Amino acid sequence: MADTPNVIIIMTDQQRADLSQREGFSLDTTPFLDNLSREGVWFNRAYTSAPICVAARISMLTGRYPSATHVRSNHNIKDAYYTQDMFDVFRANGYAIGFSGKNHSYQSKENTDYWFSCDHMGVPDELLLTEEEKAFSQFMKSLRFHVSMEPTPFPLELQGPYRIVSAAQEWIGSLAADQPFFLWLSFPEPHNPYQVPEPYYSLFPPESLPPTLADENAWEQKGFPYQWCRRSFEIAFPDYKNHIQRARANYMGMLRLIDDQVKRFVTFLDGKGIKENTILVFLSDHGDFVGEYGLLRKGPELSEPLVRIPLQICGPGIRQHEGPHRAHVSIVDLFPTLCEAIGVPLPDGVQGRSLWPLLTGEPYPEAEFTSAYAEQGFGGLHYTADEPLDPSADGLVAGRGYDCLNSWTQSGTMRMIRKSDWKLQYDMQGRGRLYNLSEDPVELHNLWHDPRYGAVRQELTQDLLTWVLRVHDPLPLPRRRYVLKRDPRNYWEPYRQH
Repeated sequence: MADTPNVIIIMTDQQRADLSQREGFSLDTTPFLDNLSREGVWFNRAYTSAPICVAARISMLTGRYPSATHVRSNHNIKDAYYTQDMFDVFRANGYAIGFSGKNHSYQSKENTDYWFSCDHMGVPDELLLTEEEKAFSQFMKSLRFHVSMEPTPFPLELQGPYRIVSAAQEWIGSLAADQPFFLWLSFPEPHNPYQVPEPYYSLFPPESLPPTLADENAWEQKGFPYQWCRRSFEIAFPDYKNHIQRARANYMGMLRLIDDQVKRFVTFLDGKGIKENTILVFLSDHGDFVGEYGLLRKGPELSEPLVRIPLQICGPGIRQHEGPHRAHVSIVDLFPTLCEAIGVPLPDGVQGRSLWPLLTGEPYPEAEFTSAYAEQGFGGLHYTADEPLDPSADGLVAGRGYDCLNSWTQSGTMRMIRKSDWKLQYDMQGRGRLYNLSEDPVELHNLWHDPRYGAVRQELTQDLLTWVLRVHDPLPLPRRRYVLKRDPRNYWEPYRQH
């Protein structure tokens, strides 16, 4: 099986796509990843399926959108609906299965050959072997998922990314030379709590940061969920406004810390002669406001800082692509892409499209990738400020300050489409929003009712409706006679009747 490629997915949690120099950001937060992206293909129009951890991660594993997996919140892990996922396919094809890092999905130790767990609070209590490790765990809990205003007083070796890489390296080193493997290496960072040790704490001083594109003055345009989120943060952390710049600085430091650990890991692979036969994927599950609109973390709706994600892929058979690829792609496209990479047909119910021809320089229907689609909301009506629901029972949480994913920010149903420079959002109450991202990257000027853009609105509305119908779940398949017709790569455009 020497020619069978290994596959490694390196995932971060809550990494905003535009905070790197290859995206035009002024600070050099991810120099190694920027260089690594030039070895293969990177996409600057890659989108999550939904801007919350569990829904996005299960979409990646299954190649299905949240409306199909039934996982529309972080509290529906057990409801995941699919036939086969990544772990199933790789195991069935002779791969050893490894996991190291933050899970936040339905996967478990029993489904792998190797399992090392490390989440936002560090490793599980039973793995805390020294007094320093126990003290670090207590320090992380003391931050209440918020921000450290001082350098983390513990060494780099206790940080999640360092331990996760060390564990993965140990497992890979234990494998037989001819054993192909699949590894999900999943960093909990740069998700809050925003904390880093030196030298990362001082690497990007708050006063050196470029300003955000929008601040709290944008609340009138952005609406109630954003205002509610900010007010709730201020209840949980009364000095919240004064924390934002330090949180941003720590976030940039976390990006560099992650970048250094990815470099350490890839250097290890190279030294072992493994990298040349390994497909390396780097992506995030969703983004973070990082101060935009006066907010941190995530929560309300489908703004670009939350839904656009970094995505880059390199490895055997993948051609170097100059600059970002112009295709609009999704986190759900990764599973079918890897299926094609190892020569396996798509399992029933997979909705993503294979990116393999885009990666290898083969011809592909460009119209297939002129737009990307995402979902948000667990259903029902939108919550307002005048509700009997007590925020202290849903959002303002003892021990962690404020959970930005709550009934107020997650209620309702919203869908979006990105196409070229345009973005359209639509919700279940018939409210539409249309933005020109080239002129309005933080979506402050809704052009939905502007008659000058009626043709654009109509085109994107039709495209959004087409997407909604395409992701309507075919499962369960008919049990008698009918045979589902689909393209081997899940392409739709070649069959469209124009």
